[in-house]
Amino acid sequence: MKKGAFAYLNRELSWIEFNARVLDEAFQADVPLLERLRFLSIVSSNFDEFFMVRVASLKEQARRGSAQKDLAGLSPKEQLRRISARVHELVKAQYACLLGEVLPGLAAEGMRYVPRSEYSADEARFLESFFMSDVFPLLTPLRAGGDGAFPSLGNLRLHAAFLLKSSLTVEAGPLADFLDRAGIPGARGSASGVGQRAANPSGDERGAPREALRGDERPPIAVVQIPASVPRVVWLPGSEGGRRFTLLDDVVLAYGQRLFPGFSVRETLLFKVARDADFAVDEDRDEDFIDAMREVLEHRLSSPPVRFLCTGESPTLLSFLRDGMGLEAADIYRVPGPIDMSTLVELAGAEGFDRLRNPPWKHFWPVGLDQETPLWDELKRTDVLLHVPYASWEPVLRFLNDAADDPNVLAIKMTLYRTSGDSPVVRALERAARAGKHVTAFVELKARFDEERNISWAKRLEAVGVIVVYGIARLKVHAKAVLVVRREPDGIRRYVHLSTGNYNDRTARFYEDFSLFTANQEIANDATLFFNMISGYSAIVSTKRLVMAPVELKTRLLALIQREIDRSTPERPGLIIAKMNSLADQEMIDALYRASQAGVRVQLNVRGICQLVPGVAGMSERITVVSVIDRYLEHARAFWFENGGDGELYLSSADWMNRNLDRRVELMFPVLQESIRTEILSALRLYFADNVKAHALGPDGAWARRQCGKGEKRVRAQEALYEAERKRKEMSDREPQREFAVRRAD
Repeated sequence: MKKGAFAYLNRELSWIEFNARVLDEAFQADVPLLERLRFLSIVSSNFDEFFMVRVASLKEQARRGSAQKDLAGLSPKEQLRRISARVHELVKAQYACLLGEVLPGLAAEGMRYVPRSEYSADEARFLESFFMSDVFPLLTPLRAGGDGAFPSLGNLRLHAAFLLKSSLTVEAGPLADFLDRAGIPGARGSASGVGQRAANPSGDERGAPREALRGDERPPIAVVQIPASVPRVVWLPGSEGGRRFTLLDDVVLAYGQRLFPGFSVRETLLFKVARDADFAVDEDRDEDFIDAMREVLEHRLSSPPVRFLCTGESPTLLSFLRDGMGLEAADIYRVPGPIDMSTLVELAGAEGFDRLRNPPWKHFWPVGLDQETPLWDELKRTDVLLHVPYASWEPVLRFLNDAADDPNVLAIKMTLYRTSGDSPVVRALERAARAGKHVTAFVELKARFDEERNISWAKRLEAVGVIVVYGIARLKVHAKAVLVVRREPDGIRRYVHLSTGNYNDRTARFYEDFSLFTANQEIANDATLFFNMISGYSAIVSTKRLVMAPVELKTRLLALIQREIDRSTPERPGLIIAKMNSLADQEMIDALYRASQAGVRVQLNVRGICQLVPGVAGMSERITVVSVIDRYLEHARAFWFENGGDGELYLSSADWMNRNLDRRVELMFPVLQESIRTEILSALRLYFADNVKAHALGPDGAWARRQCGKGEKRVRAQEALYEAERKRKEMSDREPQREFAVRRAD
């Protein structure tokens, strides 16, 4: 664990422990059942991405024979060994939760899962009809065993494998006759020529039965991809006192025999393959960058497999598939229940089960922001903070829609990293361009797993005249910013929105983020320089308020930590409070260790990866690390520096990771208005008081859920933040609208 004088946790194992905390939430009996199922599904989808990216990278390093050790002193092979062991443990616990608690609990509440072994006669008739009418036409059985080539298996696609046996009672058909006359072996009675012949009533040699095995003695095997276009959850009719459902994969396994006339099904296996997605686009192909990106997406579908998840029903099929894909035993995850829990989240939308979900929390229009007054007039007198999803994200859409429709708006510049499927943000930009405004969108095509969607948006925007910039070579533009230029009676004025999260109307409903509207002219000037620097040939120029990565963000953060060290005294120790998604940059971690040794109190709220080890005597005893897992995904990045009593607060798009600070375009921006600083600082402190949904990291690298002690006040940070927003809204509704007296700090 040690390197030099300091200790570090392994990045990958730390990320896995984040998923252990998510899984722990699924085990909490006071969490509604469908929310527990949602946490189980999140664990599944998180592990899919983890294996495709992080494990794939480690496998490649191990394949090349790399012995380079990480900060924790682990080689790629040792990391792979530990990852496999821990993930196998968590998958086992995940299925124990699903099969032992969640599904039985749902059944008791009137939502019962029916496996194919328990179909009633009526259900079997219904499902057979459903299979033949809605599913059978979509299925394509691929020959895999016998003399067939190994089939193409799509990334993250659910598949069913069938081990077949020749039937001796099938009549030869016209296709079989033709193939037989052409001298093609194995034509009769075989599914796509896997090497068996059917019996012929005439008893002649042409129709004589033959043994199932031939050539290399492999049995006939077929693989079928289960269609994603059909809902995975299949509701069964005629349920009294509740609802019953089965899964599409159960239906395919139950009636898959219909796909193989002339054969019987001996064994079945359901499986899913995760493939390597850790490869980059050729960024030197400037003229056809989109084509190069599409090639990357196509390659992802058939790249080397890194994980195989399956039911454990057929050793023969498992061995065949494992060997065919070149997987090792550690790559195989055999599970006792439904594969791909991420798609079971469909159940969360079932009608009539509101009692099994979290009670709804409203998203409030910000108090003090008049819904009738033009946003421009509001921003002339005050900055506006949005803390979503407690506050509504609607002001962001209104900002963009007003900019699109206002004839006095001349230009809009915006970064787009991840957007929703039917994005109102993109529609506003399209409308603005059609109205003749100068619109520039910086669309990051390299946003992993959103590349295809971003390509689509980029083409749509270009079609209506938007100037589209496809990021920056070898850097991802991860900053979140909008600049609106407006002509006003006293001249040109600029308005800015800066955010810690994406411009995605859907994730804004359950991702926790801070964002700021401002007309501060220094920030507006900096935003103008920022957009010029990332779009053209502008040299890197100095900015007064905004801090950009990879230019100076890390340097500024290290300087702020060092200033805290310099100003800390025994009588008045320094204080750093930092909220982020991940902490994995060695220079930042070492600086925090030095701060602790100098007497600075360091409070870290880290949702996911944390390679820093807190609470170690002589190194980090003044550092506390907590992680909160609750109904909203903690996503904001906020940093407070006490600064000897003259505190400074910053918000940022960047985590404290090497990739964010050194290889991405990010922004950090100050909160200048005192009332907003106070509000954010109060929210930050709540996370360290949480004794319901918080976990604390110990000096041994283990996370422990915080408990509410006897006589201790119960504190749940997200609930407290929601209640505070609700009460502000109620008070605002009861009182006449009052003029804000707070001046913006310019």
